[in-house]
Amino acid sequence: MDKRRVVITGVGAITPLGMSVDAFWANLVAGKSGIGPMTLCDPTGYPCRIAGEVIDFNPADYIPNREARRMARFSQLAVAAGLRAVEEANFKIDKENPYRVGVILGNGNGGFPTLEENCRILAEKGGMRMSPFFFPMVLPNMAAANVSHYLGAKGYNSTATTACAASNQAIGEALRLIQYGEADVAFAGGTEAGISQLGLSGFAVMRALSTNNEAPERASRPFDADRDGFVPSEGSVVLVLEALEHAIARGAEIRVELAGFGCTADAGHLVQPEETGSSAAQAMGLALKDAGVDPDEVDYINAHGTSTPLNDAIETLAIKRLFGDKAYQIPISSTKSMIGHSLGASGSLEAAACIQTITSGKIHPTINYDTPDPECDLDYVPNVFRQKDVGVVLSNAFGFGGQNACLVFRKFEG
Repeated sequence: MDKRRVVITGVGAITPLGMSVDAFWANLVAGKSGIGPMTLCDPTGYPCRIAGEVIDFNPADYIPNREARRMARFSQLAVAAGLRAVEEANFKIDKENPYRVGVILGNGNGGFPTLEENCRILAEKGGMRMSPFFFPMVLPNMAAANVSHYLGAKGYNSTATTACAASNQAIGEALRLIQYGEADVAFAGGTEAGISQLGLSGFAVMRALSTNNEAPERASRPFDADRDGFVPSEGSVVLVLEALEHAIARGAEIRVELAGFGCTADAGHLVQPEETGSSAAQAMGLALKDAGVDPDEVDYINAHGTSTPLNDAIETLAIKRLFGDKAYQIPISSTKSMIGHSLGASGSLEAAACIQTITSGKIHPTINYDTPDPECDLDYVPNVFRQKDVGVVLSNAFGFGGQNACLVFRKFEG
């Protein structure tokens, strides 16, 4: 069957750089860092004591207090982003369409801080003192469940938990859902709020985190020769995806077209990217093929760009593998240079950046790029934003387990 075209009509963003997509984007273009001292848990004794936190978030602004207390923070962030997204899209679910509206969200950890808190209660006070809402708070699917509840979406509902590729996976699967007629609208994106001693410990013992605690705003430095690990972060972005004909019929303002999705697995090392970059390159190529886009048509790449030595070098290699000499002509930037790595939510925050890139004609910089790395020798838009008419954007997300998920966004033309 012919695939339906899918467009994006709303973006809700709750991020370390702002509580709206406009604030988020203004700070990205300005090269502002959202990374500072860690406050959501006590990092004393850990090598990394900095994070990208959503410091202005108050769940009571979106959710009644009693209900908010029964949600883990990752669900609270997702509900807030979802409410903002439907408001921007001017879309309401009514009794005629709830089963034609789906929800697919990505996250990597579920309610890690709540899990840690209740494990302490179990050890110190006994299991019968744990919260009766423990499971409804910590399970990874609860963000999607809560978004569907608050927005009234009764259609297809799912959760992608493919580590740091989860949001791109969720958005890509929502694309398929609409393309093949299973839904007319989908709320898709990701959420993460895993800043806790449990999460901090796990990454610290792997030596995956930056230790540049004295200069938090300079700690995340993707593709720079002095990068020393990623900075943990949190946030949520929810997109309103619609079949083109559905959006036109209701007179919606169309932001961009979501044109392609590609997904592969490394089938190799569980926490290191495949060393030749071939699986990542294949995912990028599949996304472009799905979108009907030639590699020469790509105007910008939003990189996974984690600021870890291995990831950035291999992502660079993968881009060269797919694009050849063209790779040197494509502007590339890493949103994580300013907000850190929000794990399963990262693809959704980067999707918001991709959409704004197309609609604004600006490419945000990769900040803290000071010392070139011979293995990372492409155009990373260092330190200052660039004005450019952008028609096609490729967005990369790669996760533990060898999960690779890539999206293609395109300027909408009727």
